[in-house]
Amino acid sequence: MIGVAASYEYCRRVARSRAKNFYYSFVLLSKEQKNAMCTMYAFMRYCDDLSDEPGATAASIEQWREALSRALHGEFDDHPLWPAFHDSVSRFQIPRKYFFDMIDGVESDLTPHRVRTFEDLYEYCYRVASVVGLTTIYIFGFSDPAATGLAEKCGIAFQLTNILRDVREDAGLGRVYLPAEDLERFGVRAEELGSEQRTDRFLRLMTFEADRARSYYDAARPLVGMVDKRSRSSLWVLITIYSRLLDKIRASNYDVLSRRISLSTWEKLRIVGHGLAIR
Repeated sequence: MIGVAASYEYCRRVARSRAKNFYYSFVLLSKEQKNAMCTMYAFMRYCDDLSDEPGATAASIEQWREALSRALHGEFDDHPLWPAFHDSVSRFQIPRKYFFDMIDGVESDLTPHRVRTFEDLYEYCYRVASVVGLTTIYIFGFSDPAATGLAEKCGIAFQLTNILRDVREDAGLGRVYLPAEDLERFGVRAEELGSEQRTDRFLRLMTFEADRARSYYDAARPLVGMVDKRSRSSLWVLITIYSRLLDKIRASNYDVLSRRISLSTWEKLRIVGHGLAIR
């Protein structure tokens, strides 16, 4: 078993190489907070990979769930994540429930995914994204209990943005996260999401979903002022990067069926620069 310092170094490597949006917000944090954020990301990245890799099974996810339970009690297998994970959870008093919720969320991706209503989608978004926001604010620090509700909404906004960006890629994997009730409302068949043709019906659907995502960003806006002052710039950067991604999807006229829309490194660095002024 590796030590805590080596475990944190492993988590930092994972975050640097794979946290395309999150890592830019980490750079404005204290060393202790940055280490914890990298560790939480490494845990969540591994959870996600369990459902995305070829041959993923419910058994492998159950083994990870059991390893998590043991790690939270200080019993580690040979995965390099656990010493840093246990240290971070203990240091920032992060509720353990969030980690099991995330595993439940990614487990649902093992089978072809269809969502009937927005309430169903909300539950999924909560498990895979809101729990990330809730975990994060414990690392950022907060005292107002209203912060947890806003962190939940923030996670919903982030995941809805991801779903709009990845709609064709997900459809190719048999995953349609846009609610069936919305597809029916706008006359869009699920099969159309795997094509490159943007019909008027598709554009109306995407506009509706983007408006919904924007409403969650607006609702979560007060959260920045609720976390500890030393963390506000980091949270502002994280929210702004995802919000700008939604803006970019809109500006492309929802050209998500032929390409993957993202912010450039330069765009993200500019946001980080502006975030330095946030207090």
